[in-house]
Amino acid sequence: MKLKNIHLENYRNYETIQLAFPNSLNIFLGENAQGKTNLLESIYVLAMTRSHRTNNEKEFIRWGAEFARVEGEIEKKERIFPLEMAISSKGKKTKINHIEQRKLSDYVGALNIVLFAPEDLSLVKGSPQGRRKFLDMELGQVNPHYLYQLSQYQSVLKQRNHYLKRIYETKKTDQNFLDVLSEQLVESASHVLFLRYQFLLKLEQHAQKVHQKISHGKERLTLSYQPSLPIAQETTKEEIKAIFLEVLKKNQAREIAKQTTFVGPHRDDLFFLVNEKNVQTFGSQGQQRTTVLSVKLAEIELMKEEIGEYPILLLDDVLSELDDDRQMHLLETIEGKVQTFLTTTSLEHIENKMKSTPDIFYVTNGQIERKSESV
Repeated sequence: MKLKNIHLENYRNYETIQLAFPNSLNIFLGENAQGKTNLLESIYVLAMTRSHRTNNEKEFIRWGAEFARVEGEIEKKERIFPLEMAISSKGKKTKINHIEQRKLSDYVGALNIVLFAPEDLSLVKGSPQGRRKFLDMELGQVNPHYLYQLSQYQSVLKQRNHYLKRIYETKKTDQNFLDVLSEQLVESASHVLFLRYQFLLKLEQHAQKVHQKISHGKERLTLSYQPSLPIAQETTKEEIKAIFLEVLKKNQAREIAKQTTFVGPHRDDLFFLVNEKNVQTFGSQGQQRTTVLSVKLAEIELMKEEIGEYPILLLDDVLSELDDDRQMHLLETIEGKVQTFLTTTSLEHIENKMKSTPDIFYVTNGQIERKSESV
């Protein structure tokens, strides 16, 4: 899979710019706050329709402009087609091959990406919300059905919480209506949970191989899903529904009092264990970083397995955060296989480590100059 070119219009600090990417390795070099991460973010947005940095999509729009647009030409499975994502005060529009896509699940997955940024190093020790987002974004790229079911779940969850608040305020309950919302919630939740377990099982298999190599066979990595419901990996969808409904009935009075739904995929977490010890709690910084690197490299291989092609890799100033050994494992894994877009303030972390000749783009205050040279 390749991104052949990209065109930005009124995106962040770029008024208009068009770049071609004939090579596999593309390096964006420049000082901080010049627009390197904005460019990488635009590729992420083209793929996912959202940013990894902000939830406020209006920030995409250049100051004083009325809209922002990102367009790119994708080569996937010997087929070339354009993608487009535009944002304005009227909302967001996405197009595949010039045809507008009405649903997110119809668009996401057309361009598959893996992002590795400094903030991803907090995946292990960060918040449960961050780990749930990681699951949703990565699984959603390879399984449109998951995105649809997650969207359904989030929609019904919002309705149910709103109704719980209404019950609390009015002291009146339409039990039939609440039961309908609960049944709709557990229906979509059963799909979300079942697919999360399947995805993590496959991701773990790939991550274990990488982690064992990086740790020179001294450590074993396992991924442990932590549901808020009393379920396990072997629990069937029908069993999940029955268990979830029972828990909702048991907690109904308490949920009305607190005006929120206590359990479900929106409350779950993911633990990373090295030699059966929780890395969040007991792991060293080196173990935590090795774990995240193993998971990120595993994502690349899992996507290849699921979609038949390697995804595009975005590395946002992350090499400087890794020691030489981890840098080498990362670069050896991607070289010659994965089209990579990398931002950095210096070439010292890459010098003499890559066999292929990259395209280097010098970024200065929203202007980009392309120059190929060996590093």
